[in-house]
Amino acid sequence: MKFESKDLESIFESCFGHEYRTVLIGGGAEPFYLPSPDPDVSPHRVVYRSDYVASALHEIAHWCLAGRRRRGLEDYGYWYRPDGRSPEEQAEFERVEAKPQAIEWVFSNACGLSFVLSADNLTAGMGASERFEAEVRSWRDRFLEDGLPPRAARFRSALG
Repeated sequence: MKFESKDLESIFESCFGHEYRTVLIGGGAEPFYLPSPDPDVSPHRVVYRSDYVASALHEIAHWCLAGRRRRGLEDYGYWYRPDGRSPEEQAEFERVEAKPQAIEWVFSNACGLSFVLSADNLTAGMGASERFEAEVRSWRDRFLEDGLPPRAARFRSALG
């Protein structure tokens, strides 16, 4: 099955909408997570870029890893510096991105899509480091062998 971004929104809703009062929404200029002050009135929002399936899968992976405390913080409380990071900032980016990108890889494969590792630092001319590539691969292999975190496993299962 070829997944469209709206398919992912529906699957996310069926998996998590009621229990976590969270929705997946496309069309964002930039991806972000916005917790709701009152989720019974207005749900938490996981926003992905435009209608890009890869962006949706990446943001779902972050959400699946975030614990209760982090889901109460805008963008899960993570530091994020946009494209143009220094080598030190890029190393920090890679440190926090290894697990989400490993889960995104599993989701991508479940959707029949190729996974593309993202260093997300094009203007600085830095691609993914060899260390980062190895770390993402290692986490992916570990998740495939030992199992995904519970919410990621639920979403992966719903993908078919």
